Amino acid sequence: MKPPFRADHVGSLLRPPQLKEAREKRKQGELSEQQLRDVEDRCIRAAIAMQEAAGLESITDGEFRRAFWHVDFLTGFEGIAATQGQYALKFHGEGGTESETRSMMVVQGKVRRTKPVMVDHFRFLKSNTGKTPKLCIPAPTYLHMRGGRKVVNERAYPDVEEFWSDITRAYRQEISDLAAAGLEYLQIDDVSFACLCDESIRAQVKRDGEDPAKLPPKYAAVISGLLKNRPKSLGVTMHTCRGNHASMWMAEGGYDAVAEAVFQTEVDGFFLEYDTARAGGFEPLRFVPKGKKVVLGLISTKKPQLEDRGMLRRRVDEAARYVPLENLCLSPQCGFASSEVGNKLTEDDQRRKLELVAETAREIWG
Repeated sequence: MKPPFRADHVGSLLRPPQLKEAREKRKQGELSEQQLRDVEDRCIRAAIAMQEAAGLESITDGEFRRAFWHVDFLTGFEGIAATQGQYALKFHGEGGTESETRSMMVVQGKVRRTKPVMVDHFRFLKSNTGKTPKLCIPAPTYLHMRGGRKVVNERAYPDVEEFWSDITRAYRQEISDLAAAGLEYLQIDDVSFACLCDESIRAQVKRDGEDPAKLPPKYAAVISGLLKNRPKSLGVTMHTCRGNHASMWMAEGGYDAVAEAVFQTEVDGFFLEYDTARAGGFEPLRFVPKGKKVVLGLISTKKPQLEDRGMLRRRVDEAARYVPLENLCLSPQCGFASSEVGNKLTEDDQRRKLELVAETAREIWG
């Protein structure tokens, strides 16, 4: 079966204590870069073994070499820098708790790929698993959505379309080298679509000077453009995320506002978050083109409690009213650790959640 698989997962995993300790020691100058890499290598090999034992076909490196799911990749291109800034989007948690996200990125110069970004990460992963190695990279769209034209330097890019052209070229170069290294499963992680389902975030986008109604088709076209001329051997999925940090979330609202645009993106399958009522119903799935796969994110990575298998099967049956059962798959709704902080689960909870995905998928599809 080509990806996505019946039992799949979004990619990031909880950072083991020894990895967190090694990263901190590296920051303090107590470890060399090579010593940190040795710890990363050991932890990634253990994560690969855990995923394989859980029954998964797609295997990731857990994003163990990254601090953030998106920043580390995007700042690998010349012209993009990480910064700290005040922005109106907030994370929400259980019991009404809130937290701000201050990590921002800005385009301060011409965007160019001057060196491979994560090709070596992939080569190590591929050399250590007999299953299908999957690499997850961020879509460039979230960078733009959080601030719009304000985060793209006007001196560098008087015409924002030139920015899109340059970043598309950089992505295509990276994807081409990844495919040449043997990549057959690429996942594009996007937060902008799901954020544009939230009325409060749409209001913020308007304040930034952008039209939230026009962004979904634009972003779908941008992501499709990244994949132009990809080799036939490369399967690509897209994950839509509502925010995932320390078991908190950013956006709520059904996919209705963006569904027609999202499902026109030129990928093979869509990872959709459906673990809570915040995601709305399955009705927007009626816009999924014939033959495309939908990976239902029904299992929460934000809480340790295991979901009931009967409930999961019923939810899959409900979704099958809109997408044929043979085109459906199952996964957690997001990664377990979109940053080094990670969600409020243990590594054992994580393992049991992934086993639940694999076991439930076998019950449903055989």
